[in-house]
Amino acid sequence: QVQLVASGGGLVQPGGSLRLSCTASGSIFKINVMGWYRQPPGKQRELVATITDNDSTNYADSAKGRFTISRDNVKNTVYLQMNSLKPEDTAVYYCNARLRLRARDIAEYIFWGQGTEVTVSS
Repeated sequence: QVQLVASGGGLVQPGGSLRLSCTASGSIFKINVMGWYRQPPGKQRELVATITDNDSTNYADSAKGRFTISRDNVKNTVYLQMNSLKPEDTAVYYCNARLRLRARDIAEYIFWGQGTEVTVSS
């Protein structure tokens, strides 16, 4: 059983910063990719950023220059440092992981965290 638990959301003023964390636990052989997605109110879920096991990153245009994704492979944890936050960053942020469960099984599985709410407002 694999579980992802996200934390770090909250209310912040425009221009402020937040750091989100997400830790994966359970029977995991290897996490290939970890990522953050978000779902603004009334909109569809969208990509924010992803990071591979060798620290290759990918960002949505809206996140470039303001957000930084990183990971700690020992702790199976992914972080999202968000700076210069804007009201349009308001959303529920979800982490996910694409991982292998066993050494002898090359199949990858995707798991999602429960979401953490970020509100940017004055």
